[in-house]
Formats: sequence, C-alpha cells, structure tokens
Amino acid sequence: MKRLVLSLVLLVAFSTHALAAELLVYTALEDDQIPRYIKSFKEQNPGIDVKFVRDSTGIVTSKLLAEKDNPQADVIWGLSAVSLMQLKQAGLLAPYDPKEGAKVSAQFKDAATPPAWYGIDAWMTGFCVNTVELGAKKLPMPESYADLVKPEYKGLVVMPNPASSGTGFLTVSAILQLLGEEKGWAYLDALHDNIGSYTHSGSKPCKLAGTGEAVIGVSFGYRGLQQKKKGEPIATVFPKEGSGWDLEANALVNKAAIKPEAKAFLDWALSMEAMKEYAQSFAVTGYPTGTPIPEGYPADPGKQMIKNDFDWAAKNRDRILAEWSKRYDGKSEAKK
Repeated sequence: MKRLVLSLVLLVAFSTHALAAELLVYTALEDDQIPRYIKSFKEQNPGIDVKFVRDSTGIVTSKLLAEKDNPQADVIWGLSAVSLMQLKQAGLLAPYDPKEGAKVSAQFKDAATPPAWYGIDAWMTGFCVNTVELGAKKLPMPESYADLVKPEYKGLVVMPNPASSGTGFLTVSAILQLLGEEKGWAYLDALHDNIGSYTHSGSKPCKLAGTGEAVIGVSFGYRGLQQKKKGEPIATVFPKEGSGWDLEANALVNKAAIKPEAKAFLDWALSMEAMKEYAQSFAVTGYPTGTPIPEGYPADPGKQMIKNDFDWAAKNRDRILAEWSKRYDGKSEAKK
C-alpha cells in the first residue's frame, strides 16, 4: 500500500512538472537584477517555468534578428528601446496592450496603437571612477565628457563597444547628438587615444574600475552605485554635459503561436509591483511609483538626461556601428 501511495505521489509530481508551461525570455537586464525582479512573478505564477537567455544588448539583438525566420523567444524583457525599434521594423514584434500599458508615459512606449513595445525604466551614462587609483596617480576627478580626452587620462579609460553593448551605443549616440556628427567623431577620435580597451559588456568597465584594473570606466549609473554599496572604492560621475540614455523595454515576440503565458508575463512586467522593483535600481521608471530616487542619482534625473532622438538613433544605428568599428575596433577585447 505504501508503495502504491508513493507511486501515485511521484506520478502526480511528474504530471504537474510535465504540464508546467515553459516561457523563454530574452533579456539584457543585469544578472543581479533578474532574481530580485522575477520573484513576484514566480510566486504569482507557479505553473509557468521561465527560462532566460541573458546577454549584452547588441548580442541579444543580433540573436533575435538571426532567428527572424524561426523565432525562439516568447518575450523580450529589458532590452534597449532602440533595439526594439529595429526589431519592430524587421517584423519581429507582435503588438500587445498589457493591463497597465496605459499608465506608461507616451514618450516611453511605441507610438503605434496598440504599442509594440513598452519602456520600464531609463538607464544613463555614468563614469565609474576608482578613487584609490585616481588618488595614487594624483589626478583630478573627471566631471565631463570633455575631461575624458585630457592627456593625463591617457590609457586609463575603459568603455563598452557599442556594437555589443547598449550602454556603449547610448553613450556614442549621445556624443553624436550633443556635438553633431562631424565634431562628435572628432571627439571620439580624441577619446580613442585615451582608451585602454573596449569591452563587450556595458557593466564590465565599472567592474574593472572596481577591482583597480581600470581607473575610469564609462558605464551606467546603476552599476557604479551598486558597487559602491558593496564597499568598492567607486565614485559615480554623471557628466556635466548630460547623460546619454535609453529605455529598458519589453515586447511580445511575433510567432505563429503566441502563448497566453507570454501575455501574462508582459502584464506582470508592467504591474506596479514590478515597477516598484525597477525603481529600486533606477531613478526613472515607465510610470511614477512614489518610490524615492535611489541614493547617488542626480536630484532631478530628467535634467541629467540629454534630449534623445530615438528615431534617429534606431535608423542610423547600423551606419554608426559600422563607422565606429572601422575607426576603433582594434582596441576591443577579444570575444569569448
């Protein structure tokens, strides 16, 4: 009898596992954010088995484009809005109107009705500076993009490759928009002289600064602030000229069979519960949550963010990346 009961228990457990819906999510969110963010979704949806493919923005974007004729992902969560605009143009996104979609600011979502993508938060350029190394070299704290090209910082700056990293692209895009293309490329030429290497991850320059392998890492604000909380000798600088920025955004992948669980995921990903989690990391979210701005960000983050032409950035992304690679790719770290 005991064996029969045990067999029935195992059969029920196996059947429950077998019936669990699987959801494949492509994301460029940070490794340390995903477990915290996804906790409430798993609690609310124990019957959905969520699997993640996580990489840098450029790599995830390229993977989605390569799979265009046979899409694998069900949902895109936390990928650059500029990338999602490209993916929409390629016919890879299915319009959807999540339950809280109307709350999202008009400037933070696709203009179509219904929208094809929704922004959940904005991330912006920040310099991660190792204060110990800077002091040892008796160098002043850089405060602007203009400072980064000064001769005293030669070889001390690490920056993301914009072809691999959304952070790298938003920074390059910001410089070209702030200065105009002619002056912008001239600035990037000068900056290149001071670059030690270009990484394939947006957070890696900050991580290298945290360990002292770099003095200045051009990265994004969240990463520097998190590393300082962990006790690393990092000061996060938001450049005086204004920060380049992009939206981390979500979308439904256009497939022959769209799973209802994918729509449920997008509903949750724009819920107040999820938005409050994003607000623990970022100063600007898709809609207001009443959460205080995280310590270390500018008091008025909106003023720090440059006037960003997303349409221009998306339409010119391939051209910009081709030019950047031709000029500067020689200092990129080797790909794994």
